[in-house]
Amino acid sequence: MHKRFVNHCTIDLTLIPDGPILIKSGKEGADPTKPDMEFVETYHAGGKSIYLPGSSLKGAIRAHAERVVRTVGKDSNPDRLDILWANDPLNDKYDYLQKESSSDIYKLSSFTDRIFGNTSIASRLRIQDAHPIDKKQLKIQERNGVAIDRVFGSVAVGPFNYQVCTAGEFRTKIHLKNFSLAQLGLIGLVLRDLNDGWFGIGFAKSRGLGTVTVKYNEAVVQYPGCQLDKDNRQIQQIVKSGRWGHTLLLGAGEFLDAEEAANYGFPKPDNQPTPIAAEPMDLDFGVQLKWQGDGETGVPNLFQCAVRAWSKLLTGAAA
Repeated sequence: MHKRFVNHCTIDLTLIPDGPILIKSGKEGADPTKPDMEFVETYHAGGKSIYLPGSSLKGAIRAHAERVVRTVGKDSNPDRLDILWANDPLNDKYDYLQKESSSDIYKLSSFTDRIFGNTSIASRLRIQDAHPIDKKQLKIQERNGVAIDRVFGSVAVGPFNYQVCTAGEFRTKIHLKNFSLAQLGLIGLVLRDLNDGWFGIGFAKSRGLGTVTVKYNEAVVQYPGCQLDKDNRQIQQIVKSGRWGHTLLLGAGEFLDAEEAANYGFPKPDNQPTPIAAEPMDLDFGVQLKWQGDGETGVPNLFQCAVRAWSKLLTGAAA
């Protein structure tokens, strides 16, 4: 499935600190005037600034996605593949995935592994580094802290000082390719929980750091192998004979024949109605649906449509 694109979703969003946040640099600098724990920095837009690494964001999103699916499912159980949700990273060595075909490896992997990947399959989700929109709006402070000994109640380590960012806006994009609607729905639930403060990012989350507000800018779902039939108001495949209404959100299973969908474990049918009408992609090749902003027909509406497929999957698994 990684050899071709059947659908692709790009979510453009802004992360705004809702309090102090810190994603630490991997090593301590040599400058004695700087704090013990520094924010990661990089060169961007002609200068040096702090940023939120895509790898850190992806780790936090994956961890919470696994919490969500464990709430309604359970860890891996090779004897019951129909209830595979999230793997136990300490005990599951993926022995049962060895010497399998690519379709079998995908089908035997847990729900979250199918999104984020494992040692046998590549991830279908990619998160760009979140860079500040305006460096002048960043507010960086230094704070002091100590580590308390749990037995004696005295200072175990410290005092030490660390940097935090308390204001600013960081813009990033999340890319999801060849996805089922349930997979997109899970990402929507995770972003909802991130916005609600159920989990945070970076250092010292248990001390109150790391909470952010999520602002949606735009989401685009693209079908590069399709074209728009404006006369009949339909999305149609360029090579194959697939046809759908021009306001349907389509999962990857819709573009596969029945045998291939069954081999990979993609649901078929996998579509949901939306209030958004399809339009041609750039260069008039391919079809896309576009959601703008946080309004009623904005990005949250896309997630609402996808979560309906997630709920349907849960209902079927419970039955």
